[in-house]
Amino acid sequence: MSAVQWLNGEAFSVLGQHVIWSDMIGNTVGLVALALGWRRSIWTWPAQFLSGVILVAAYASAHLSGGIGKQLLVIGVALWGWRQWQRGRRDAQDGSIAVRFATWRERGLLLAGTALGTLAVGALFTAVPELSWNPWPDAYIFVGTLAAMVCQARGLIEFWFAWLLVDVVGVPLAFSSGLAFSGLVYVVYLALVLWGMRDWWLRSRARTDAAEQTALEGALS
Repeated sequence: MSAVQWLNGEAFSVLGQHVIWSDMIGNTVGLVALALGWRRSIWTWPAQFLSGVILVAAYASAHLSGGIGKQLLVIGVALWGWRQWQRGRRDAQDGSIAVRFATWRERGLLLAGTALGTLAVGALFTAVPELSWNPWPDAYIFVGTLAAMVCQARGLIEFWFAWLLVDVVGVPLAFSSGLAFSGLVYVVYLALVLWGMRDWWLRSRARTDAAEQTALEGALS
């Protein structure tokens, strides 16, 4: 038995839902990666890379080409994110990753890029049915995940909002695709996303307040 065959073998079954090893292991590692991202640990990127590699096998077993493409993007963006955060840690005095809200221009570009990307990928999946049996939700998650990871790599708090929007579609799609563990993990993701959003939001406010205080002291001196 090959490693891929073992990964796509059944781990256990609960309430008629069959959980395969690749789905369980890949999403567990992904959950750890999200928790590391909340803690602003640079190790979130190697964890996301490993999760992406394992989940390629899970999505292949479910014949979700969009999911496969998404994980390939996760692998690529994880390498880029690692580089971005390494640079950010070198630039920061305390070695931490600075987080902030996106500018209105960045938000506009993000929304436009996500909308156009979803339309393009959805049209491709619709034109070539072999690529996905559920083209538009698949395309939405594909592009939404890329947008979320780009925001994370740039230290933008909008990263958490993007993940929330992905979760809304990701949970029902995972269950309907036979990836029960993915569906359950998406639910846990939701809790972590809300917690992480609050933490990054407070850190951003503290950083802004500190910068304003420094500017005020400079003006008065």
